[in-house]
Order: sequence, then structure tokens, then C-alpha cells
Amino acid sequence: MKQCLCAVAVAACAALAMAAPVADRPIHGFDGRVVSAGHIDREARRMMAAARVQGLAMAVIDHGRVALVRSWGRRNVARNLPLRTDTVMYGASLTKLAFAYMVMQLVDEGKVNLDRPIASYLPKPLPEYPLYEALKGDERWRKLTPRILLSHTSGLANFAFLEPDGKMRIHFDPGTRYAYSGEGINLMQFVLETGLGLKVGDEMQRRVFDRFHMSRTTMEWRDDFAANLADGYAIDGSFQAHNPRSRTRAAGSMDTSIEDFAHFLAGFTRGDGLSPGSRAEMTRPQVPIQTPTQFPTLLEATSPAMQAIKLSAGLGLVTFEGPFGHAFFKGGHDETAGNQAICVERARRCVLYLSNDVRAESLYQRLTEATLGDPGMPWSWEGYTPYDKASARGK
Repeated sequence: MKQCLCAVAVAACAALAMAAPVADRPIHGFDGRVVSAGHIDREARRMMAAARVQGLAMAVIDHGRVALVRSWGRRNVARNLPLRTDTVMYGASLTKLAFAYMVMQLVDEGKVNLDRPIASYLPKPLPEYPLYEALKGDERWRKLTPRILLSHTSGLANFAFLEPDGKMRIHFDPGTRYAYSGEGINLMQFVLETGLGLKVGDEMQRRVFDRFHMSRTTMEWRDDFAANLADGYAIDGSFQAHNPRSRTRAAGSMDTSIEDFAHFLAGFTRGDGLSPGSRAEMTRPQVPIQTPTQFPTLLEATSPAMQAIKLSAGLGLVTFEGPFGHAFFKGGHDETAGNQAICVERARRCVLYLSNDVRAESLYQRLTEATLGDPGMPWSWEGYTPYDKASARGK
């Protein structure tokens, strides 16, 4: 930059300096090696082009601080609108991790006991509420506890509408094994709202989003999001407009941005807002997961590979033992969103991906390996097939 010789020129130079790109800052991968932001940027762009991904956002957390936040591509292709790091994106099931964090605050305050049956929180038996009347005659609902609901061991299907007759049912004795269940998470919300009189949307705002200064994150749609919003792209590349969810659902109604959720994830790795015991309880293995894949949720098959890494249900997340020690992850997925958070407890290192194009899931393994190293993530259990092994995907 040319030397500025007068006050006006000095101001102009300062403005140019602020607008200039920030120099790459060293980041540590999961194995401790230094990785540049420029390398991550180049690899992300290359793989997005190969996998035909329209939009991708990524954050890296190192020693419990946000070390990098990036976004590439477009939030709306037809209008040629760029995806920014503050663009509102659908959080999908990452909502469950934030919700579990909020519940553990209630545990710390003595308002919730993880092992107290939900029957003791409710004014009347669960099957007497219209939403749960299909459980009438199956007394196993009385075994349900907050721990069981947050660890996906309730025996409920992912959602009742997926049952052949659309009716809710318990498929196995609660607490005995893992089967991913958004229905169970929403039941925990029902217990808080009906039994304790809490408004979960308000509690999430106050206890989570406000705490971490997540100004672009809510459990229900906000009209001001429309100006900087990511629409979605399905596996075949087709466009789907963002769904403005107007009802709080603990299983997945959260809108967020890569900047916002990175701050939450960094704070969670540090243990902010929770007692050490509650933070440890969330990432402690609650029950082994032995299935080869997460979906279909009621699968009974077992996998020696998942046993070898000690894949287990935590509270609102999944834990495993990788080459760098104890780790955890949480994903979020629908027809157009593909999100993934992966953290290694040692050195509090994480990678976070948000995408408005579900095809992005096909590059997460390769992008992580090429930049930060692989923490031993069970990619196949999450259902990920790398883009370079599935050339027909998305065609």
C-alpha cells in the first residue's frame, strides 16, 4: 500500500486495510500439525466443484476457541446470492445438541433429574394426552426418563409418522439399546413444557443463544432472516426454498449460522454454562451403539467396527474412541441440509460443517482428512459415501 501523506489519505488507507483479506492464521489439525486457512480454502473449493456442491460453510475450533470460519458458494443459485458466514441456515438435528445442553443446565439447577421417570413430572399419565394416546396399554412408557430420552434409548421410532399405521409405539424396553429418535427428544420438550411449565423456545434463547451471542439463531422463524437466508439444494440439485419453521421443536427447528453455532460449539468444548459434572455427563458413554449404520433407526444388526471404537450414545450426541482419544459428534440432515460437528476432547479441537446442499455430505470425510486429519470419525455409520467413490451420486 502506498504511503498516505495527508489526513484524508490516511483515512482512505485505513479503509482499504480493513477491507483487505485477513492473512491466513495457523490452525492446528486434530493431530496437532499446523494447517493454513489458505490450504483449507483451496481444498474446499476443489472438492465443492468435484461434488457439485452449491454452498458450504466450515468452522474450526482449536483449544476451545474459534480459529477459522469460512463460507463458499451461494445461498441462492438463481439469484446468484453468496453464502456468507452470517447467512441463516437450517440447523436440523444440531438442534438436539443445543437442547441437551439446555436440559443439563436445568439438571444443574435441580429442576430436572436425569433418572427420575417422566411420569413424575406430568400432571396425568402420558397416554391421556392426545399426542401420546397410542401408548395406552403399554406400561413401558413409565420407564422413560430424561436420560433415556436424551440418549436415544426410548424404543420409539424416529417419528411416529414413519410407522406403517402412523401411530406411536415402543419397540423395545427403554434404556436397553440405541435407536435414534427425534420423537424421544420432542417428548422431552413436552415434559418440560407440560410438567414444568417452561417455554422451551424461550429457555433456548436465554440459556443458549443469548449466552453465546448467537444473534442469528432461533428456534422459530424470524422475519429479518429473509434478507440473508440460505435456500436448499437436494441430492439431484433441485431447489427447495427454506422452510420458515414457526413452531419450536427440540428435535430440529433451529435456524443458525456458521458463525453462531461455532461460538456455541467452542463454548461447549470449554464447558461454559455447565457444571463440570454435567458437561462430563453429556460426553460420557451412556450405552454402547453396535449397529453398522444409524439409519434405519430400529436396525438390530451389529458391527464389530463400531464396537472397536466404542461407539456410544452420550446425551444429545454420540461418542467414540479415535486415534486422538475420546471424541464426540452430532449431525443434522434433511432433504437439502447436511450438517456435521466433530470434536476431539483433547486440546478441545472441532470441525463444524453447515451446508444448504445435501451433496456436501459426500465431501466431509475427504475435506477433513485433507486438512485437519481424520479423528477416527465413523463416517459410514453416519451414512456418508465420499464423492469420489460415488460418481453417480447427484446425477
